[in-house]
Amino acid sequence: MAHPQIAAFARLAGENSAPTRLLAGQKTLLSRTMHDIRYDEIHDELFVTNPFANAILAFRGDANGEEAPIRVIQGPRTQLMGNTDRLEVDPVHNEIFIPLHDRILVYPRTGNGDVAPIRVLRGPDTQLRAATSVAVDRVRNLLVVGGSTSSPSREREITGGAVRLVHRGGRGGLLIFNRTDNGNVKPRAVIYGPKTEIIRILQLRVHNGWIIASQPGRIDEQEPVGAFVGIWSINDNGDIPPRWKIGGPKSTLKKPRGIALNPKNKELIVADMRLNAVLTFYFPEIF
Repeated sequence: MAHPQIAAFARLAGENSAPTRLLAGQKTLLSRTMHDIRYDEIHDELFVTNPFANAILAFRGDANGEEAPIRVIQGPRTQLMGNTDRLEVDPVHNEIFIPLHDRILVYPRTGNGDVAPIRVLRGPDTQLRAATSVAVDRVRNLLVVGGSTSSPSREREITGGAVRLVHRGGRGGLLIFNRTDNGNVKPRAVIYGPKTEIIRILQLRVHNGWIIASQPGRIDEQEPVGAFVGIWSINDNGDIPPRWKIGGPKSTLKKPRGIALNPKNKELIVADMRLNAVLTFYFPEIF
């Protein structure tokens, strides 16, 4: 089992570069699985989830070595349960967002201990069924949720005597809400349909009115056909194809998951789980 750790690299780090800092060890409370991390540039803090402990960990921005988190949100009142995986931090409004299947949980950024959510977006009108990622548009006060808006089926397929679980049907989409929506609220807009080419969304970013989302294809395929990073307008609604798309053989991408932006250098940074690599693209159009 790999040792749980968070590594920080210089921006221009190349292949086989060593990290500039390494956060690791038992005191960090990090788990072996960390599918998301957020940096709060206003308060200089790092946020990461522990899906096994159903916890949200906050660290100093320059944390290094076996350093304990400065805050931990965990406990029965939090309503965190069953794969607390991804998160979003809004340092302007001081809130943390957690997508959790059929709901979005919102906490105070400075919360510590067994803290109850300050809002819960949940109910049939929300169309939330498999929320996997969330991003805040701080300028327009909007919340973008990526996930599935139709339920896929799971079937057992026998091939050459081997039994494997196959996902069939189902389609992913993007739901747009007001940032402060609470309870059973209908989305303002839904980007969904065959023209979107979305099967599932794993990570999101919102910048300058653009939604940047990773679409890695079906979960049971190692190198899915049609995996890409897509960009939509925050004003899109309906069965809308991406305004731009990074994918195909020339992109090198095989199964993109993580998304990060470097506005200063107009770069889109993508983590690819199949390549086990981080790729950087020059993309001035979205900046």
